[in-house]
Amino acid sequence: MSGATGFDTPHGTPSLRTGTASLRDAASAKTDSVVRLMERSIGGADQPAIGSGRGPVWPEPRTLDSRPVARQITVRLDRRTLRGWHIRLLDQLGQRPDRRLQVEWVLGAHGLPPNAELLFRLEAAIHGLPRPGLATAAEPMAFGTYGAEVAAGEPDLVLDLSGGQVESDAVADRGQPVWRLDFDGMPGEAGLLAALFAGRAPVAALRGPDGIPVAVGRLGAESHTVMLVAFEDYLARSITLIAAALDGAASTHLPDGTATALQRQASFDLGGLGVSRRAASGLARQIARRLYALCFHSPQWRVGWRRIVGPDLIDLRRHPEGGWTDLPDDGRRFYADPFAIAHGGSVTLFVEEFDYRRGKGVISALGFDATGPRGRPEPVLELETHLSYPFVFEADGAVWMIPESHASGTIDLYRATAFPGGWVHEAVLVDHVVAGDATLLHHDGCWWMFATVRAGGGSYSDTLHLWRAPHFRGPWTPHPRNPVLIDVGSARAAGPIVARDGALIRPVQDCRRGYGAALGLARILRLDAEGYEQRVETRLGPGAAWPGSRLHMLSAAGGFEFIDGSRRARSRLLG
Repeated sequence: MSGATGFDTPHGTPSLRTGTASLRDAASAKTDSVVRLMERSIGGADQPAIGSGRGPVWPEPRTLDSRPVARQITVRLDRRTLRGWHIRLLDQLGQRPDRRLQVEWVLGAHGLPPNAELLFRLEAAIHGLPRPGLATAAEPMAFGTYGAEVAAGEPDLVLDLSGGQVESDAVADRGQPVWRLDFDGMPGEAGLLAALFAGRAPVAALRGPDGIPVAVGRLGAESHTVMLVAFEDYLARSITLIAAALDGAASTHLPDGTATALQRQASFDLGGLGVSRRAASGLARQIARRLYALCFHSPQWRVGWRRIVGPDLIDLRRHPEGGWTDLPDDGRRFYADPFAIAHGGSVTLFVEEFDYRRGKGVISALGFDATGPRGRPEPVLELETHLSYPFVFEADGAVWMIPESHASGTIDLYRATAFPGGWVHEAVLVDHVVAGDATLLHHDGCWWMFATVRAGGGSYSDTLHLWRAPHFRGPWTPHPRNPVLIDVGSARAAGPIVARDGALIRPVQDCRRGYGAALGLARILRLDAEGYEQRVETRLGPGAAWPGSRLHMLSAAGGFEFIDGSRRARSRLLG
């Protein structure tokens, strides 16, 4: 849902953030109370607290997909277009003890037009965005650590981030492979900005000398209205893509077979950005209108349910003829993230309950009988931090839950001692991670965990990581090819994975048009210790049977089926 400045904010995720600081930190106390009241989630940090005191453990250099391990890398940059993300990328890549980096200065593209920089400065000032950030201009002296004297000898790889057009340059002629980054086939950062103004999720491709991608990802952003926030989210995820490619772990194609955006463009037109003095003077009034819209007209999340008669949604691949029945709320709260479980001869639905007056989410539950819900959801698990996505499952004679809580920096396991309540903390499954929507699957004799991970900024919804364990309690081992997928259109989970006719169907969120905008059904093609593949077969959005602006999740149990999404809110009772 939208934050105070028009941000598209996912519930269950830290919101209004860029880098490691919150927009709320810069807001007045009065505005802060409005933001806390209306956001779906609060708290959290891009970097979780490290309780164990352990530092990063780097794997041994390896070769995957016949890609050579690059130990000495030359990063090609243009002095005129340096930004903060270049510094972060070099610092991150340089943490590997087996890697040596140096910077080579070239004349690349002309960079973004000056009025784009003006747009960024205006947005940063008005929205209170922390600066400097990944898009902030940098000086060459900041790269002194990576001067030519640092690494001797010829590089194993040249990473060209100058934005220049492909050419047969001296480095390539000497036999070193050159990788170049483009966005929607356009060289340099201009492709990112063009995608933003066109309203599409950009596809980042890192290409070898032959133009064939060595890494591909469809990038996501938490905001689709503030250009600077989205631009920096895209830059952060580009760092992830490059790092994954150098580790040999990046995918070379998209799950839905998209090919158009992977074609290199011979030329491009960024279009007019038109940031005028008149527009600048009107930005403050636009922000005030967004705050008003947030309080009185922003979408409200809701849960829909139905009794399954005939095929379910996975078999139908469309909304049922009879539509859905809303789970009622009192206007002081909303319900979202439905997870159903059949236990003890009845169906229990777990949801995120967000009380506007308290400004955070708790996990609530209610029972269903043959006619529908019995009563209303009642809280069963509450922590100091915001909770959402109550993934519930039954194993070893007990009922377990893995709720999402970004602020903890951990993925935690709880056990029900007095179902549907009495939840006690059993174990930390994964620590030192900012993970969303952790979903378990028992397959081929072992347990798998799926979750989107945010590291170093960027979107919460576009980077899929896997872990494997002999038992759901652990120990959990990260997949060697993490992140196994970078795709804002299908990385984030939308509910439990379903076995159907010998196949595994994974509900996914399509966030290309905003958080939880549509529901996808992806068939898992490969899931093993060496790789992961999925193919999105169906995408469903809101419609006549489910009016509103989003279709976000899917869960079923005991003959009932549940979804959630948003609609235009009625006036809220805040008293």
